[in-house]
Amino acid sequence: MSHGFETRTLDITTGTSETVYDLTRECSSFLAEVAQGRDGLLNVFTPHATMGVALIETGAGSDSDLLAALHQLLPADERWQHRHGSPGHGRDHVMPAIVPPHATIPVIGGEMALGTWQSVCLVDTNKDNPQRQVRLSFLG
Repeated sequence: MSHGFETRTLDITTGTSETVYDLTRECSSFLAEVAQGRDGLLNVFTPHATMGVALIETGAGSDSDLLAALHQLLPADERWQHRHGSPGHGRDHVMPAIVPPHATIPVIGGEMALGTWQSVCLVDTNKDNPQRQVRLSFLG
């Protein structure tokens, strides 16, 4: 039985360097307020053309490995047609095709049903825009 839809927009500062920003705590806090122990779905969406959402392990090097892999797949050089901003900024606009700007996570008993080592992370390679928004939506 559905009890409704709750949504909230968060303002996040990711900084002026490429980063993997762990958003798990903010997601858990949101669910503690709105899910009230219910099952449902959490959608995490960022309305930016240069940012993604990933479910990965953090703190053991995987976040740095992800950024290194993106550098290999999408070098920050002058090959890109999209050329405004920092050198190689065009890659930032291609990155969301690889790390999509959204994730949907099952919620069981009001908590995210993540695997043991999974965290909800923003992947931001755009050094030109440190002010970001993320929309958290719970359907339950």
